[in-house]
Parts: sequence; structure tokens; C-alpha cells
Amino acid sequence: MDKIAKDVGDIQSRLIDHRPVIQGEIRFFVREFEEKRGFRENRLLENLNKMVMETNEQVVPKCSETMHEHLCEALTRLEAANHMAQRIQQRELEAQQSTRLQTCADRRKADWEEFMKEQARLKVQVDEEHAKAVGRLSTQYSEMKKDLAKFSTF
Repeated sequence: MDKIAKDVGDIQSRLIDHRPVIQGEIRFFVREFEEKRGFRENRLLENLNKMVMETNEQVVPKCSETMHEHLCEALTRLEAANHMAQRIQQRELEAQQSTRLQTCADRRKADWEEFMKEQARLKVQVDEEHAKAVGRLSTQYSEMKKDLAKFSTF
């Protein structure tokens, strides 16, 4: 009887309690999923590794070479542009200095003309004063002559 009760308990537990069976199925599914997933990830990693190697072997050297060519060309153009900018800057500086020199020359010319006008005015003034002085001296000498003539008759 003991054995029958035990068998009945085993049958009942198998019929009602599905946990061990479900756990086994779950383990099987997880193992299967991990294996398939592992293969798929392995293939993806292999493909990525292949792409990286192709890139390193073919694309990177080609890009480096192209970049070097274009950088040399860009450097040459940049140097030419820099040289042209320096020439333009030099011309502007020369033009400014030329303009400044011209302005200074015009100012000196105007100052010289002003000086010459002032000298002409002063000359006229000195000539007038000289003429007045000559006139006064002439008058003074003629008066002295008259006075001398008065005294020499005595």
C-alpha cells in the first residue's frame, strides 16, 4: 500500500505539478536560444571584423593619400592667398603713406604760400616805413640845410 500511495502521489504530482517539466523546457529553450543567438552574434562579429579589416587595408590608405594630396593643394592655395593679402596690405600702406605725404606736402605748400604772403605784406610795411623815414630824414636834412644856410651867411 505504501508503494501504491507513493505511485499515486508521483502520478498526481506529474499530472498536477508541471514545474519540473516546464523548467526543463525553459532550460532547453534558453540553451537553444543562446546557441542560435551566439551563432548569429558570432557571424555579425565576423562580418564586422571583415569590414574593419577591409577598411584598414583599402579605405584608410586611400583616404590618407587623398587627404594628403588635397592638403598639399590647400596649403599651396592658402600660401598664395596669404601672399596676395600681404601685397594688398602693402599697397594700402603705401597708398596711405602716399596720401599722408601728399597731405603733408599740400600743407607745407599752403604754409609756404601763407609765409610768402606774410613776407610780402611785411615788405610793403617795411617799404612804407622806409619811405616815411626817408621822407622824414629828407625833411630833416633840408631843414638842417636851411638852418646851415642861415648860419653860413653870418
